[in-house]
Amino acid sequence: MLLGKPYFPRPEDNRYENDGDVVKARRIFYEKPSKNLLYLLRNRFAWMQDYITPTSDVGVEVGCGIGITGEFVKAKSLKMTDFGEYDWLDMTNIDAMNTPFHDAELDFVLCSNMIHHLPSPMKFLREMHRIIKPGGYLLVQEVNCSLFMRLVLHLMRKEGYSYDVNVFDENAILSDPTNPWAANAAIPNLLFDSPAQFHSNVPTFRIERDDYSEFLLFFNSGGVTAKTPYIPLPYWALACVKALDLLLIRLSKNTFALQRSIVLKKI
Repeated sequence: MLLGKPYFPRPEDNRYENDGDVVKARRIFYEKPSKNLLYLLRNRFAWMQDYITPTSDVGVEVGCGIGITGEFVKAKSLKMTDFGEYDWLDMTNIDAMNTPFHDAELDFVLCSNMIHHLPSPMKFLREMHRIIKPGGYLLVQEVNCSLFMRLVLHLMRKEGYSYDVNVFDENAILSDPTNPWAANAAIPNLLFDSPAQFHSNVPTFRIERDDYSEFLLFFNSGGVTAKTPYIPLPYWALACVKALDLLLIRLSKNTFALQRSIVLKKI
């Protein structure tokens, strides 16, 4: 595999501007959001509505970052939670692997680009199974560690990846537990690329959806938290870019797709 060897850059080598500054990123989103970013985020979250009944379902987002999911997803109750202590959170200091929610309390849990930061994805999945109702959903938006994603990680030196880990070992530490921004971008691929392997190791959830997305849209979004230059485009042009992305991803998701959307149903 090209660029398949483990790669973890030093934090001080990160080339992104304001990376991790969620307060500034949230202020920019609400004060002067770009059409490019709005289009990207709408595509990342709108599909989740297919699994959420707005008038009755109760859920949470874990690791919500800048906390804007409620702009795109509607539910009877959608609580914003994170490991941090930001003003916009409904619940602060929430460890996604050990939450305060009751057994089978929630109709759904959603997480966006969060699982690849976890020290133990298996502990997270066990905790999600505990708090989600039978037949409920874990809605996941995640990175896809494709060839171009690995190139981006090498170029920008923000996060790393390693395929040389056992993602299904609950005792394995896959990311630095003392640093919530530490990451292994290969975790979603190790978890979900083989449905048979996933279901064998995680029989409590069934994969109901696994779609791939984003290539040029990602590069021209301006960034969610880490900001990058972009070319402003009208919505019709962004729709054309999305269509081109989907064509390229259909040709080779392992080369081009930078994101994936996954639905896990609790059995």
